Amino acid sequence: MENSSGIRASLAGRYATALFALATENKAIETVEASLASLGNAMGESDDLKSLISSPVLSRADAGKAIAGIAKEMKLDDLTTNVLGVLAANRRLDQIPAVIRAFSTLASGHRGEITAEVTSAHPLDDAQVDALKAQLKKRVGSDVSVSTSVDPSILGGLVVKIGSQMIDNSIKTRLNTLSQAMKG
Repeated sequence: MENSSGIRASLAGRYATALFALATENKAIETVEASLASLGNAMGESDDLKSLISSPVLSRADAGKAIAGIAKEMKLDDLTTNVLGVLAANRRLDQIPAVIRAFSTLASGHRGEITAEVTSAHPLDDAQVDALKAQLKKRVGSDVSVSTSVDPSILGGLVVKIGSQMIDNSIKTRLNTLSQAMKG
């Protein structure tokens, strides 16, 4: 867990570290990771869920009831549900995406993997993700866990972040570089 001290420095990282400690103690790392992945996918697909986690007008009690209902409906594990309740009680639901990323990094480190954050213009299929993992494993020399996101503004290509390294092979960056070169 080479990133653990950096993760603990952030607010979301402290929640993720506490959740990871509880998951480790209860031998539920994979279960919690699956619940968080489901929640992350749901946030990507539901504008209502995005609104819930970013709404400053909901009271703590209403936010807690709403997130508990969502957790029950999604059949999230108890540890994840409890942490979501704490986030709601502390008016920190907006930290959920960062908690998910930090927990994923901690879980990957626990398994001896390195986490790569990959941004693409279009969703990657399983075969593309597997090929990317193989290429990244060759580059870094160890197993790589890939966290994907979609950003249509990059137009094409990929942006890969591994720790402090960033490989930006997006069409947007190439066009900007070409534009700058043409200006002189």
